[in-house]
Amino acid sequence: MSTEVVATSVVSDAQQQSPSAPTQQKSVEKVNLLGMSRPQMEKFFEDMGEKKFRAGQVMKWIHQFFVTDFAEMTNISGKLREKLEKICEIKAPEVVHKNYSKDGTRKWVFRVGDGEGSLVETVLIPAEHRSGLRRTLCISSQVGCALDCSFCSTGKQGFQRDLNQAEIIGQLWMANYSYMEDVPVLERERSVTNVVMMGMGEPLLNYDAVLNSMRTMLDDFAYGMSKRRVTLSTSGVVPKIDQMVKDIDVALAISLHAPNDELRNELVPINKKYPLEQLIAACQRYIAKDGNESSRKHVTIEYVMLDGVNDHPEHAQQMIKLLKNLPSKINLIPFNPFPHAPYGRSSRNRIISFQKTLSDAGFVCTIRQTRGDDIDAACGQLVGQVADRTRRAEQWKKKVAAKNEILRSQG
Repeated sequence: MSTEVVATSVVSDAQQQSPSAPTQQKSVEKVNLLGMSRPQMEKFFEDMGEKKFRAGQVMKWIHQFFVTDFAEMTNISGKLREKLEKICEIKAPEVVHKNYSKDGTRKWVFRVGDGEGSLVETVLIPAEHRSGLRRTLCISSQVGCALDCSFCSTGKQGFQRDLNQAEIIGQLWMANYSYMEDVPVLERERSVTNVVMMGMGEPLLNYDAVLNSMRTMLDDFAYGMSKRRVTLSTSGVVPKIDQMVKDIDVALAISLHAPNDELRNELVPINKKYPLEQLIAACQRYIAKDGNESSRKHVTIEYVMLDGVNDHPEHAQQMIKLLKNLPSKINLIPFNPFPHAPYGRSSRNRIISFQKTLSDAGFVCTIRQTRGDDIDAACGQLVGQVADRTRRAEQWKKKVAAKNEILRSQG
């Protein structure tokens, strides 16, 4: 099979995996190997007439030594390197903005797509842990988000498109490379210890690309991450949670934010389609898998604390009732305000009181430490400042302004 036919075939496969990816117009356009999972890359090499073990070799160079130049792949024949150079590339998304906080938090804004493209964010948060320094990377899966949660900056920017596998894995690649770019190739090592699919977008609405990307994160030929250290966070797309049971074993987190349907309908509109009873049942099915090595021993519950909205004592009691039969750990998240946000952050005393109620009921309940405030590290904030091209944000700001005007006229 000719190299041009191979390139055309792989590009076609990539388009099927990511339907919203830009249409490839030329068969000679280079194939980006960065986002390929091992099975995809093995097929690619076999279609080239090469042994499939070459896939593992190339993946190690890309994801463990962060090499983008085929000439540096010294255990591959010169002839194959020349062939790869002609039809392939290893290309991460373009960094258009980066900011490193004084507390160690790092944030990137990436341009994805052709031309001016679109922008997504990635945040890396370091923390001391009993096992050593932990670096957790929060990865985006979509440009914007269609779910429009009322407290979320990303939701106010509207939805543009899904990210493809190279754009998802490229965030992890760049975060690791940021620590290794001045280190000799053979001395480089992976620095990111944990990944959370919790950035811009709803990952379960970009299922195939996210699934294959997580498989690459777990792959020993790539990042070799423990399945307990890869977490998918969802607002509650119930059918896809059930599909994950069959497809992959990673940790699951639920963006809950309200303990009853009435309030959650307001804060997380997808709850109208998949209400709490259905969501909790899906979580129970997800962790029902047997086996000591499974990462599905519990579900992490994420709960943003909004002043006067979801932080009352009765909300804590409702949480206890809601989660009583679901093995879970609760993470209380102080709200990170953004311009024109209609909410405020709950007071420290209110958050601690909420935590105590849940802890006294037997739940493991932690309060997330706020990090990166000096670099707008809350998801979606920086993109909203760098380039907000949607009408949704404009309309939302007008709505907030009108509501404030009514309150002033009444008071």
